[in-house]
Amino acid sequence: MASAPILISADEINCLIHAYLQDSGFQHSAYAIRNEGRLDHSPHFTKHIPRGELVDLLSKALLYMEVEAHHAGNTLTANCKTGFSLLNLHVCSLDASVTPSVNLSIPTPVPAPLENELMSAKGTVQKRRSPMPALEDTRSEKRQRRDVEDQSSFVDSTNLASNYLSAKKDDSRATPSEVAADVIMNDHSVKKRKPSRSPALIDDEVDSGAIQLLHAHKTEVFVCAWNPAQPELLASGSKDAIVHLWNMSEPIPDEVDTSPTGDNPLTLAYSTNGTQADLTSLDWNRDGTLLAIGSYDSVLRVCTSSGKLYFSNDKHQGPIFSTRFSPTGRWLLTASLDGTACIWDIKEKKLFSQSKRHGDCCLDVDWLDDETFASCGADKMIHLFGLGVDEPIKTFQGHESEINQIKFDPSGTLLASCSDDRSTRIWNVYPVLSRNRTLVTPEPLILEGHKGAVSGIGWCPKTVEGKRTLLATSSFDHTARLWDAVSGACLQVFTNHKRPIYTLTWSPDGRWLSTGGGDGWLHVYDPHERKKVWSWRSETQKRGIFEIDWQQSGDVDRIALALESKKVGIIDISKIPALQRTMR
Repeated sequence: MASAPILISADEINCLIHAYLQDSGFQHSAYAIRNEGRLDHSPHFTKHIPRGELVDLLSKALLYMEVEAHHAGNTLTANCKTGFSLLNLHVCSLDASVTPSVNLSIPTPVPAPLENELMSAKGTVQKRRSPMPALEDTRSEKRQRRDVEDQSSFVDSTNLASNYLSAKKDDSRATPSEVAADVIMNDHSVKKRKPSRSPALIDDEVDSGAIQLLHAHKTEVFVCAWNPAQPELLASGSKDAIVHLWNMSEPIPDEVDTSPTGDNPLTLAYSTNGTQADLTSLDWNRDGTLLAIGSYDSVLRVCTSSGKLYFSNDKHQGPIFSTRFSPTGRWLLTASLDGTACIWDIKEKKLFSQSKRHGDCCLDVDWLDDETFASCGADKMIHLFGLGVDEPIKTFQGHESEINQIKFDPSGTLLASCSDDRSTRIWNVYPVLSRNRTLVTPEPLILEGHKGAVSGIGWCPKTVEGKRTLLATSSFDHTARLWDAVSGACLQVFTNHKRPIYTLTWSPDGRWLSTGGGDGWLHVYDPHERKKVWSWRSETQKRGIFEIDWQQSGDVDRIALALESKKVGIIDISKIPALQRTMR
């Protein structure tokens, strides 16, 4: 009986490429192929495409190419030193020190079902997180990106074909998935699956009750945010457009990995009309009564702390990357891939104004005060606006690539920006906003040193009188840096991460600096002593840490983590001995 034909459509390929571009952080490229390929009308566009699926399928294709190239009759070439790649023609280079061929008990050519078996094998390649050069992502306000370096290093296919056929011979009853798994376990040239481990690596001195993992999300958790007025309330959002509101008022149980002991989280699930709706941003207003939700489905939603939808609007024509309440909560600012920044009147529940000054995607926004804000974009521009005024007060230029993030310093006189051009710039906005028109705007302070795109920036929330003003940056070069924001000197390079850093956050009192990355590590640094003081790692197959939110309120001192493992992490800082020292 003939096997069913293999069907591959251009539409399916476009959907795979779209998912790959998003996972890699190429948001405007993904936006372009989505529109030019009319993917919103594709029956495949609403299907869930696992992260890394395109790379996974291409890796399996390379395995089949090796079987084709090295199999001849009843022998299999075993001493080839040349690897296989997607774009280079394979030419065998034989190693004389290795037995040149292996006799197989299968006298006929490779069986026809082999391709289907290889393609259906589960877990052949370990998945990784971007997003994001993100997702994924992408961490700036962009969706976290995947580690591009990992995309080219999943599988070393040397001898993999021979192991596959040997395993098939030894256990003819094994399923294709089991055989493929055995191949990975037995081939020392391939990254092996690790045995089951405890769900986290923590310091032996740490109270086991210091770490809690909350289970409710069904997909990767991208964002999380503590309520500023109700310390027990935590919001988290995931890839499937679900927002959970957690009541964290009860004591943390004495287990490392457990479900919350209080009530189940309140789940907010809004209709997304079948489109992609990854959540990109959560922001509470100052009073903690309203939560702004940014999403890939281009719809702005604002809900109450009790979970009721306050209002929604679909004015944006592209994914919303950033939502920011003004300091008083009177206004809400949003940034979108459609190139616009919108101001929303919260009391009236309607659009107040829309800025269309960016020539490309608008990637981030930030408020200076209730009357002044800034926006940045992929057009390499930063615009400073006054409320209700269409013309920018000032446009800052100088970056050579798209600008990922902007943040005003606590004093309101400086604006930091970071870019894919590997630099961070500090702009003095005081002369621009001063009534003294004789003041000249100085050139920006340029901070250089990162070897990859700078994805995140963070000002130290509090500066001790007589001490330096500190700025921290994180990059896809796997490092974080600490800078003197006045002189521009790099004070320290932190090199503990092994994968891109997705998120960077200071403790509210300025005592600690924390980073999270694609390697699953959370590192906490003492910025004053310039050293790492504590670390924790998510020991799951999907390890990425996409966002950190640090809460300090009264006696409460804890961290919330948005995790690729579909969990929300809670770390009680009061139970971490290494973090109990007073700041010098």
